Amino acid sequence: MANRGKAGSELDDEIKREGVTRALVLHPDVTTRETSDTPGREASERLEEALGLAQAIDLDIEHSEVVRVNKPRPATLFGMGVVERFEQFIEAMEIEVAIIDRPLSPIQQRNLERAWHCKVIDRTALILEIFGARARTHEGRLQVELAAQTFQRSRLVRSWTHLERQRGGAGFLGGPGESQIELDRRQIDERIIQLKRDLDRVVKTRSLHRAARKRTPYPIVAFVGYTNAGKSTLFNRLTESQVFAQDMLFATLDPTMRRLTLASGREIILSDTVGFISDLPTHLVAAFRATLEEVLEADIIVHVRDISHPETEHQKQDVEAVLDDLGVLERMRSGKSLEVLNKIDLMAPEDLDALRRQADDYQIAISAVTGAGCAAFVERVEEMLGAGDLTLRYDIDPGDGAAIAWLHQHGKVLDQAYEDDRLTVSVILAPDDANRFNDRFSQTGRVAS
Repeated sequence: MANRGKAGSELDDEIKREGVTRALVLHPDVTTRETSDTPGREASERLEEALGLAQAIDLDIEHSEVVRVNKPRPATLFGMGVVERFEQFIEAMEIEVAIIDRPLSPIQQRNLERAWHCKVIDRTALILEIFGARARTHEGRLQVELAAQTFQRSRLVRSWTHLERQRGGAGFLGGPGESQIELDRRQIDERIIQLKRDLDRVVKTRSLHRAARKRTPYPIVAFVGYTNAGKSTLFNRLTESQVFAQDMLFATLDPTMRRLTLASGREIILSDTVGFISDLPTHLVAAFRATLEEVLEADIIVHVRDISHPETEHQKQDVEAVLDDLGVLERMRSGKSLEVLNKIDLMAPEDLDALRRQADDYQIAISAVTGAGCAAFVERVEEMLGAGDLTLRYDIDPGDGAAIAWLHQHGKVLDQAYEDDRLTVSVILAPDDANRFNDRFSQTGRVAS
């Protein structure tokens, strides 16, 4: 049980003043062959992650525990002995919400609520609640609501009732529960249809933005990774931005893009995206597909990993599973990606030395907090973007300032010299930029060689 550090009555008064919700967090360690949890994942680490999720929406965790489940019960998941034990504990501690770190069926959730006389939510509902509380943009709110409505519809049975929305989030924590008006399936369906229409308009708008960027193109470098891997901290360091970055799960939900000028003068766009997590609700993967389209369009995908985390390899597998679902994993494996091994400042020196010896050309060890390795990362990005560049020579009328300026702006000018009233410019250009220059200035007869 958490050490509350004050006399019970004094803390109770403080909680009532601050409106803090008392919570119980349980991770069911299901060990049967048919329903075993993700192989290799430690139950204690899974519980720690569940605690991080609960703390991300400022719940007051009164107790957390790994509960061994040898035979999941269809009615309650847990055996009756466990249910009765926590019934007494919940009553004594005045628990308001019990979080089960596993998907629950509607029947299991309802029966646990009746037995424990408190709100019960599963892992999917908790993640949706976090997303609902954190989404800031219009698009983000639409996506969260669509995911929440889809989730509710999938669980809709006649005995379910509407939950009053009394706080920020997706509405799973608010309201007294089964005493409210019954959900109407037709109303949910109508709302889902409207949300999809609204998101279709958002997708079209984003497509127009991407088309505009292609006309004045900058390569896109997209950050992906497990939640709390340090993507936003790295993004802020490189772009000198103030994107919200904090040591908590899902600190970033809405995508952010910033322009960055590299040492060569090449300009790129960095894109910071929402973090992934194990057992990410399928509703969220589908709803956030529009946001993650920026990853689909990226020239380089940067997988930011918390290399100091004890389950970093499992986190990598979770991220790659989502990217595979989005259809970008194969492209990443073809050399269009980098792995950033972040948080080396938290590693022991001998472990860091071993990591650097093992890293390949597509892995960069860094600390986004201290800045160690960040310069090497940027240099590697520039090398990858410039791998297909062309060295070309153009004969230009010296009075054509527009063409000269265009080459200086979009390429790396190596040399320029006057010869027979013509200016010869040697320049390094990306293939797309070379084609754009030829299309734009071909009417004057310039020839590239």
